[in-house]
Amino acid sequence: MGRPLKRSLTLLGHATSVSMETEFWRAFRRIAEDRGMALNALAAEIDAQRGPDTGLASAIRVFVLAELERRLDQRPDQRSDQRSGGIE
Repeated sequence: MGRPLKRSLTLLGHATSVSMETEFWRAFRRIAEDRGMALNALAAEIDAQRGPDTGLASAIRVFVLAELERRLDQRPDQRSDQRSGGIE
């Protein structure tokens, strides 16, 4: 994993900086693109939903993980196909 990179985001007109690893920035950007959203808009949604004791970077990381898990859950289970020889 790469070192954390600090980037500036604008949330509801206020600039803030967030430090995350390159892999999380890449996944976060892709999720925003897939949703047709600007990165700042998606970050603002996450910011509005996070608890007062949760940092924005942590909230974004958890969001990215949850989104990737959701996408994996929507895929057909190829492992069971491989175990049964593809016959159900």
